[in-house]
Amino acid sequence: MDFVTIDFETATPQRDSPCEVGVTVVRGKQLVETRSWLIKPLYYPHFSSFNVAVHGIRPSDVKDQPDFRELWPVLLPYLEGQFLIAHNASFDMNVLRKTLATYNIPLPEARYAGSLKFSKSVWKGMSRYDLKTLCNLHRIDFLHHRAASDAHACAALSVKALDLTGTTSEEEFTFKMGSKI
Repeated sequence: MDFVTIDFETATPQRDSPCEVGVTVVRGKQLVETRSWLIKPLYYPHFSSFNVAVHGIRPSDVKDQPDFRELWPVLLPYLEGQFLIAHNASFDMNVLRKTLATYNIPLPEARYAGSLKFSKSVWKGMSRYDLKTLCNLHRIDFLHHRAASDAHACAALSVKALDLTGTTSEEEFTFKMGSKI
């Protein structure tokens, strides 16, 4: 099964303030590429101290980076026409939608689902299903709250879940988690 995992980090609580995005490309259950880009957010240089404490990205880290509009032509080929998986899909897809709307950029043709919800259907009975807990359980090393590492961890967890359940298609994935594409 082919898919792309995506993860955003934001500068502020506003969903249109991405300061980093990461993607991992999975082809035939093989993680073939992981990329990330720092982004100069729309509200630069304003960063929430809470968000900085979570991901460690500071205004000085992004001052010479492209804004989202400049990055979009590079990011779009990773998303267009793909099945996207994000661990907390409601957050990451909201960041993508809100940021595209802010920059008046049309949404790409893509389908998406969440590995958090799928994980709940695969590893029943756990008290927590956050990325850190699941990665610790499955001995997946990662640097939490950095976009490339989170996207890579989400991909590795998704492949484990697919293998465990024998899932081979997007339709099966979404059926098993109880939602539609």
